[in-house]
Amino acid sequence: MKVLVVYYSETSNTERIAESIGEEASRGHETDLKRLEEVKVEDLHGYDFIFFGTTCHDSDLAKPMIRFLEAIPPNPRFSMAGFYTHSAYTRDDQRFERAEEVFDEWAAKGLQTFERVGREKGIDYRGHFNCMGAPNPGIEAFIKRAIIRDEDEWARYIEEVRKHPDSEDLENAKSFTRKALTL
Repeated sequence: MKVLVVYYSETSNTERIAESIGEEASRGHETDLKRLEEVKVEDLHGYDFIFFGTTCHDSDLAKPMIRFLEAIPPNPRFSMAGFYTHSAYTRDDQRFERAEEVFDEWAAKGLQTFERVGREKGIDYRGHFNCMGAPNPGIEAFIKRAIIRDEDEWARYIEEVRKHPDSEDLENAKSFTRKALTL
């Protein structure tokens, strides 16, 4: 199988996940790892499976990735999966009382966008992976100002988010890759 991992990354969080997915996909498959800027929609035709990855912006996928996905013609011959990094809590993080609420408001649209594109384009969509990623200074300031105002919660949040993506995230991305490729 010929696999492409194409990603958009600004702070290297998504790039690290893309590299982990590419490493795992290359076990038994011919795999290319490329930044979004290096790929045109017409380049997708030679692949059997494509992982699309991006950072989260405005609670959705980054605009360059959305524009790229929307430019894919209907009924391509490849299967796809999506992945993205965000600075929200993960939805089921039991350490944070508002994890589900914060994820749903600030990161969940990315999941919906991948699903919508798969459905609208008639693509065999094999799911998504997401994890926390350390925010850039501007996003960090926004989160403190607009989302996490409690000082104790902020201290716990910032200590945690700056660790990501961590080795567990990278292993979870590999596990997701294996599953997506065998569905």
